[in-house]
Amino acid sequence: VHNHGSWRPKPLLDTARFTLSFNSRHRKNHQDSQALWKHEAVQKYLEALSREYQQVSHLLSADSLNDFEQRTLRRRCADLSPIAAAFQEIKETEREVQELEAMCTELDSRDEKQLLELALEEKESLDKKMNMLCRKLFQLLVPKEKYDRSPVILEVTAGRTTGGDICQQFTKEMFEMYQSYADYKRWTFDIVNYTPAEMGGLHHAAAHISGENVYRHLKYEGGTHRVQRIPETGLSSRMQRIHTGTMSVIVLPQPEEVDVKVDLKDLRIDTFRARGAGGQHVNKTDSAVRIVHLPTGLAVECQQERSQQMNKEIALRTLRAKLYQQIIEKQLSQEQSARKLQLGTRAQSERIRTYNFTQDRVTDHRISYDARNIKEILSGKEALDKLINRLLEFAEIEAVTQYLENLQTLEG
Repeated sequence: VHNHGSWRPKPLLDTARFTLSFNSRHRKNHQDSQALWKHEAVQKYLEALSREYQQVSHLLSADSLNDFEQRTLRRRCADLSPIAAAFQEIKETEREVQELEAMCTELDSRDEKQLLELALEEKESLDKKMNMLCRKLFQLLVPKEKYDRSPVILEVTAGRTTGGDICQQFTKEMFEMYQSYADYKRWTFDIVNYTPAEMGGLHHAAAHISGENVYRHLKYEGGTHRVQRIPETGLSSRMQRIHTGTMSVIVLPQPEEVDVKVDLKDLRIDTFRARGAGGQHVNKTDSAVRIVHLPTGLAVECQQERSQQMNKEIALRTLRAKLYQQIIEKQLSQEQSARKLQLGTRAQSERIRTYNFTQDRVTDHRISYDARNIKEILSGKEALDKLINRLLEFAEIEAVTQYLENLQTLEG
């Protein structure tokens, strides 16, 4: 507590917003949370937070604090308490590992094989615990993004290639993958727009996905996805060679309250007959709605509901989400420029992942991560969830590393 009666806490990694860095020089040095934990700067930072927690706890017991100071200190204590507890738990586990390693050395010299095997099993268990605790600690350090808990609008669009059908088929498989993933995570998946292709693929589709932490798990899926395969059906299947195609994914957070004013005079609203799967009303009534925002050129469609009015409301909501996303990206761009941070933009021109069917391999280029068995990934269950969680862990490590570098630069 300073003389002016206010507490000035150090920020908990809240000085910048972070996204995945596509050209990170830390990728080789920090493969996992446990490796980052051993970094000297991380140790110093955590020790400083632990000392601050002890100081704040001590100050809270003082009788001379007024109500404002009490509230401020309690909030800070609540922020620091789980971090200090996790820090101490990791230190204790680390001591157990060191003691076990020393014991293994002694057992090895005495040739006590049975005891050595048991000790090695225990060490493996402790290593897993250390990784889990380090991951938990860095999750506490990295601030939650504003929209992590928000539902999303997810859009998929087929790219263009010779024949075209390879992109459309892949787009359909990807949309079905995200639909299965939503079911796996027990989210709600409502199709907003669905434009099928003639050869059984998909030109474009959009869905509203709601549930627990939807944006947190899907925010790194936005970008260009590339496919390499020998087509089984369609025009391209006549040429028995590997074809390369692309499709793009856009993930827009949709906060409950999107405060974006849309003037009706800036909109062009067209109605047309719905097409594709949608029930008996398809191609019988002009229930589908397309809205174009004239100042920006943004266009959205909705054709899934029987009611034209309901389709219009859904399309307006989607349009507001897209306009809001433009505002967010503009703010982020300004922040990046001001802080001179090298951040990935997740722009659609950036190829984020390759699905190589001939080699049965999925490669995420941002984190140099390979996963085998494409069918398991496309099933949208455990294998995809593992890949997405690997991305989240990498993003957390990147955020902590970048913050500490900025801190060292300022101190220097």
